Amino acid sequence: MTNMTTMTNTERDLRLELLNSLLATPHRELAQVAGLHRSMVERDPRFYGHLAVWYQHSGDVRDHKEVFTGNLLTSDFDGHREAGFALLQQFPPYEVARIVDFMKQVRGKMPRSTRTAVTVYLKQREKNVPAFDRAALRNHTALKHLYATLRIKPGERADAVLFKDTPPIGSPAFMVKQLAKTDSPAAQAELIVTHKIPYTVAVGTLKQLTPAVLVALIDVMTPQETINNLKSLKARGAFDNAEVKALIDAKVEQAQHDGRVSAYKALVAAEAAELGEDTRARLEAVTNAQVRQRGSIRKSTALFVDKSSSMSAAIELGKRIAAMISGICEAELTVFAFDTLPYEIQSTGKTPTEWEKAFKGITSNGGTSCGSALEVLRLRKQIVEQIVLVTDEGDNTAPMFGTAYEAYRATMNHAPDVVIVRVGGASEEVQHQMRGKGALVETLTFSGDYYALPNLIPLLTRPNRLELLMEIMATPLPTRTKQPEQPEQTKTSD
Repeated sequence: MTNMTTMTNTERDLRLELLNSLLATPHRELAQVAGLHRSMVERDPRFYGHLAVWYQHSGDVRDHKEVFTGNLLTSDFDGHREAGFALLQQFPPYEVARIVDFMKQVRGKMPRSTRTAVTVYLKQREKNVPAFDRAALRNHTALKHLYATLRIKPGERADAVLFKDTPPIGSPAFMVKQLAKTDSPAAQAELIVTHKIPYTVAVGTLKQLTPAVLVALIDVMTPQETINNLKSLKARGAFDNAEVKALIDAKVEQAQHDGRVSAYKALVAAEAAELGEDTRARLEAVTNAQVRQRGSIRKSTALFVDKSSSMSAAIELGKRIAAMISGICEAELTVFAFDTLPYEIQSTGKTPTEWEKAFKGITSNGGTSCGSALEVLRLRKQIVEQIVLVTDEGDNTAPMFGTAYEAYRATMNHAPDVVIVRVGGASEEVQHQMRGKGALVETLTFSGDYYALPNLIPLLTRPNRLELLMEIMATPLPTRTKQPEQPEQTKTSD
């Protein structure tokens, strides 16, 4: 029985290691995640295929979605290329171009089936003239690159728009040329609204964006596009005009219910653009609403954040994790920061701003006792079902985490799940302590963008880790003729 349990735990560790590694995310660097994925597909190709399709629906990081698809398209494992063919059809053109380049430059492969997949992709878009024209406006370079790099012959309209620069009269590309010749702000605004000219195209075409033009551009923007361009809009004076700002605020509020909006894009945008309190509050509401759509945490949860010397990054990460999970916790959430002494953190609300205030005065200094906060819970006789530990694992002062965990388990007759979010130059001290006592622990190494944080949610919302793995394995691999119902542009961290 012991041998069977050990074998099962080893198998679960392998698959969870593949899943957990998705938190290590160098944003927009496909080559950096390539080695990780290669290891994943070699170690368990069957699980990798299902994980790729599951992540397309449930993941947040564009880079991983692209590498998943590129690896499926170059894989020789049964069903992978069919699944890759189907997934490719769901991406916008600029991502298809990135997938193709990844396959050529990193994988060193371009199977005939992939060229067929891209040909089908392009020809389907050519058949839908309005959709093709919109794609050609937003993704002109990417579409041109796909036709050229794979030597796919464009149709007559695609050839005129992309290669000959002679777009048909009345087409959006033709109207952009007219926009460049028009000096009247009213006429410019009318062209933008009538032909839905994107913000990025208009900015590159017009010398000046008047309030009338800004109103028109915001009118045709999607909520995600509005969020993506907040810094640019601010630089062009959009927030100085009450009417324009009201339109921006309305678009941001719409983002709460838009399935294409990345959960953390709004919060990152707020920090990058240095916006006012009211706009930041709206963006925080977007992040909270998008996170809530990922599910609810029904298990009592403890978050322990390392504040010892050189752990400033852990404190910042801890604030964000606290804000993210507090909004979806239906059970009790207990938060501590610790060095050799635990500091309980209590927030008056659930937004990032409120958690920022709650962590006020928590600075990086002192030694490290990862078990100190857990010892407080033991003395309180407080049961928690799962623990999230944000640390570099440099545990060097009693009570050590493994010792405190063993004492907690003995006192409470309960063994909580543990997820370590590793930060900085992490050791593996806490993991070794836990495994030496026969306890299971999941480990996620955070080395990338905050966009990846929602990847933590599935580990905390499922009743147990096995259920999550079963959900992934139950995700069917799509085929060319039977694809999952998905919008063309999936949710990514663009």
